[in-house]
Amino acid sequence: MNMEQQAETLKSIVRDKYTEIAIEAKPGDGCGCGCGCSTEYTIDMAGDYTKLEGYNPEADLGLGCGIPTEHAGIREGDTVLDLGSGAGNDVFVARRRVGEKGKVIGVDMTQAMIERAEENKKKLGYTNVDFRFGEIENLPVESGSVDVVVSNCVLNLVPNKEKAFAEVFRVLKKGGRFSISDIVTRGSLPKAVLSVAELYAGCISGAVTRESYLSIVERAGFSGVKVVKEKEISVPDELFLKHISSSELRSYKSSGGILSITVVGEKG
Repeated sequence: MNMEQQAETLKSIVRDKYTEIAIEAKPGDGCGCGCGCSTEYTIDMAGDYTKLEGYNPEADLGLGCGIPTEHAGIREGDTVLDLGSGAGNDVFVARRRVGEKGKVIGVDMTQAMIERAEENKKKLGYTNVDFRFGEIENLPVESGSVDVVVSNCVLNLVPNKEKAFAEVFRVLKKGGRFSISDIVTRGSLPKAVLSVAELYAGCISGAVTRESYLSIVERAGFSGVKVVKEKEISVPDELFLKHISSSELRSYKSSGGILSITVVGEKG
């Protein structure tokens, strides 16, 4: 299997899993980005949105690993793009901040998520929110049309992160900015873990090291790139031990780990 075929296989795994979540998940389930993993395990990654203006419980499926809108500097009248918008959680928080004069676009590659988001939008009666079906590596968004890009625990699921950040750079206006919450690793994951489908859909196997992630962002052309929030994510040993030996796990844990980070930067 070549790299292109592998990427398509991974996308199919993610799409199938998030279609299942879109159809079956109930607001408040709080399974976190780790929803892709077996239901035997709980991985708490999501941030607490409940006190944010614009928060809509119907749109919160607990799929995030941070709150990117906190650090996005969204202003009234801005055009905001949410990558991997799911049921609309971050979109509706951003809509509160841009007001009637702004616009919020949500892009998701799972049709069932788009449909669920559209239902939530209809209930809220918003006319300046637009959900679009598409992939992050090929955004259905005009170049230089967006003030702010946000994303929450999604880019780790994208096989070609270089192309994804190139697309973020393309759609942003000059002086535009991004705030992205994502999963990265401290140290490289064991090779056996990298090939596990359920761990990929659960935001673990698709993660790259913190250093690699920031390097990808900077090579895309962004300036002022910095991590504004970081926390350790606790992954149950049992989940790893399904795929690697005890000695491999001890070796990894001695120098490695899973992190949630929120990264910001701007297009100069």
